[in-house]
Amino acid sequence: MLNLQADDQIWVDNVISKLTDKMDAVCERSRNKIPYTTRNGTHDNQIEKDINWWTNGFWGGMMWLMHHETGAQKYKEIANFTEDALDACFHQFYGLHHDVGFMWLPTSLANYKVTGNLESRKRAMHAANLLAGRFNLAGGFIRAWNDDTASEDTRGWAIVDCMMNLPLLYWASEETKDPRYAQIAMRHADTALEAFIRPDGSVNHIVEFDPFHGGVVRTYGGQGYEDGSSWTRGQTWALYGFMISYTHTGKPEYLQAAKRVAHYFMANIPDNGVIPIDFRQPKEPAYEDSTAAVIAACGLIEIAQVVGELEKEVYLNATLKLLKTVDATRCDWTTDSDHLLMGGSAAYHHKDIHVSIIYGDYYFMEAIFKLKGNDLYLW
Repeated sequence: MLNLQADDQIWVDNVISKLTDKMDAVCERSRNKIPYTTRNGTHDNQIEKDINWWTNGFWGGMMWLMHHETGAQKYKEIANFTEDALDACFHQFYGLHHDVGFMWLPTSLANYKVTGNLESRKRAMHAANLLAGRFNLAGGFIRAWNDDTASEDTRGWAIVDCMMNLPLLYWASEETKDPRYAQIAMRHADTALEAFIRPDGSVNHIVEFDPFHGGVVRTYGGQGYEDGSSWTRGQTWALYGFMISYTHTGKPEYLQAAKRVAHYFMANIPDNGVIPIDFRQPKEPAYEDSTAAVIAACGLIEIAQVVGELEKEVYLNATLKLLKTVDATRCDWTTDSDHLLMGGSAAYHHKDIHVSIIYGDYYFMEAIFKLKGNDLYLW
């Protein structure tokens, strides 16, 4: 239990009230969409653009979170629509990648956990098998992307984001009692622990391994400022991802890894609570990424729930600083715009700087419901 102070609990309740009002309006406008970002306050639609896009599970996940919170059937109906639309990915197949966890954990697996829908279980198992099939035995890693989605040879490439896809494999082992899936997940996590997390707790984004013999070839800056820098959302994928691996396995090394990254992240939170795209970026331009703040909050809450009483406040205080900053300065609470979070950035060297991105909305919602203490855990 987190045991929030009375004023913090009042704040959480107020945010949930605002979330409920906001989503009640937005869900009706976007019920036939799978949003990624907004243009002029209106959700785009990945069904029309790229059904294989890695973020396409988050809207469905938001609907399941809202259904769990409110009991309203309309959220379940929209979540089902999203899940059905993703079936087109299986038909195309070649567009799929390691992010099938991000796509089917918050949709099909959520549906199966909540309703027992066996068709959803089948979809989640299919996605788990696709993810397991990307495992490279020599290098001990799950390959990130396909040759047809990159201009470079990516056979040996893995990225820190994949820590968030591993829960699909843990679930598959728990569900089928077949240890192979969890073995692959833990082997990848062990490799990531050695190759991605630096001694100071900062994190590499992309690591290239020798796909034939194993071993690190080199690292890449990826979505951060440069190679060797500190892309903040990458820190959060590691922070939350290793915590999730600990939750599923109980392996203490994963908890220690999550805490090491968490302490690096907390030590670098600016006084104003606004998270940059990269902790080692130039001071100007002052690029930020609100999505990193809310993903970090989710991981910090999970750490706070398993450490001793004398440690809890360290993680909880950082969580509240991040989320209260986002609530006060980076949320659009009006009901006539579709997005919630502002100030999200896809990558340092990318056109989508300071925009609204769907996973920012999802993880903010998840973090707030975690603080309330009755969240629907989708990982």
